[in-house]
Amino acid sequence: MTQGGAARRTVLGAAALAAGAGIAGLSAGTASAAESGRGGGGGGGGFRELPVPTVIGHRGASGYRPEHTLGSYQLALDLGADVVEQDLVPTRDGHLVCRHENEISGTTDVADHPEFASRRTTKSVDGVPVTGWFTEDFTLAELKTLRAKERIPAVRQRNTLYDGRWAVPTFEEVLRWADSEGRRRGKRVWLHVETKHPTYFRSLGLGLEEPLARLLRRYGRDGRSAAVFLQSFEPSSMQRLARLVSAPRVVLLSAANTRPWDFEQAKDPRTVADLVTPEGLKWIAGFAQGIGPTLDLVIPRDAAGRLGTPTTLVKDAHARGLVLHPYTARNENSFLPADFRKGTDPAAYGDAFAAFRTYFEQGIDGIFTDNPDTGLLAAEAFRPGRRPVNP
Repeated sequence: MTQGGAARRTVLGAAALAAGAGIAGLSAGTASAAESGRGGGGGGGGFRELPVPTVIGHRGASGYRPEHTLGSYQLALDLGADVVEQDLVPTRDGHLVCRHENEISGTTDVADHPEFASRRTTKSVDGVPVTGWFTEDFTLAELKTLRAKERIPAVRQRNTLYDGRWAVPTFEEVLRWADSEGRRRGKRVWLHVETKHPTYFRSLGLGLEEPLARLLRRYGRDGRSAAVFLQSFEPSSMQRLARLVSAPRVVLLSAANTRPWDFEQAKDPRTVADLVTPEGLKWIAGFAQGIGPTLDLVIPRDAAGRLGTPTTLVKDAHARGLVLHPYTARNENSFLPADFRKGTDPAAYGDAFAAFRTYFEQGIDGIFTDNPDTGLLAAEAFRPGRRPVNP
């Protein structure tokens, strides 16, 4: 059982102080979860032990801190998130680091470093031309000279206060942090780990799955009941990981008319619309335990941005034993369905609680959110014993 509601309604200021304190000492020791007995390994009942709906801190608590920093992860945990998410990309020398994208001009101060000016370039990533600086062109030592910053400052102006406070974390540092927090709290710290652009990186000789599996084994998070979810928008990445570790896997699903990049490369004609059919879900259930659909696949939006009629995706996925962790719930008007916006300021908060309630009523098993405290408070009305509208 997780913390109760009173503990979850942590004051943001107090959590911020804890965030600074909880990061110290990461480099001291690399004891695995199996050695500590309280990390991400055995001793738990697997993902079915998590409360439902599960609240997943999207890139940490990115509504309040620059995403994919130890400060953002720590705050998500301090606010009571059930699971904390990481996105993984590689460095030139093969280390896995936590960034939403391999292009880092929007999330670090790399443009302010004249010594790296010549590395600005244009690449085709999953068929899309992207200009900037890329993690695969930096060694870990070089990347560690950069500082993280807020990705969308126009919407999250207050987050810019924390620009420069944290470096880019390696995934191994996150594993050490999670083990340390697990020992301190006396409970396992759950992670939700995404392989980003795995086909692209494999073409560069920087495959993600093998080094990820090695780290999971080293820190005792490779078993069926490990406190970790593995996720990717490319099903083949989850199939590859299924051959390497037993940790639970989730296939992420984007807009219905899109195709995963590994499907594009393999000339597989299926789209996401095919994968959310009963037959497509049966195929996914052959190698994964869940799906992470965009919220629009649960309840579509019309041309005006208002919610329409819910789909049968929740019912169909549950019929095949799959859990659903849709993405991404945020508090700001610019991200909310038009039904829940308040006023005209895109950065202002709308009626986020009504939005959470609408999605929880569909019977989803969890949700990614930039605002874990909001999500947890909304989830309390559905834990335990509340029957969903669409079981």
